[in-house]
Amino acid sequence: MPAPQQNLRRSLMKNWFAVEAIPIYVIIGGVVVGASWYLGRLATGSQVVWTKKNPTPWNTIKQDEGTKLVTVNQKFEKSWSRDTL
Repeated sequence: MPAPQQNLRRSLMKNWFAVEAIPIYVIIGGVVVGASWYLGRLATGSQVVWTKKNPTPWNTIKQDEGTKLVTVNQKFEKSWSRDTL
């Protein structure tokens, strides 16, 4: 590389970022990637249904259907399940 280009590149890199800030960039980048992965995982989980067919599923629950995962001291005839995906 000729000397003027090398000097220009050196001054650009010196003023573009501080070497001391590299760990902060790495940590912030890792946090953003981790948060994006976690939110994507939550949004595509088996309990999440992205549909507009039944906007109010709580209206289809009958009186004798249980919706809880764990029922203590309760007797229900049948348990509710969301069939439409």
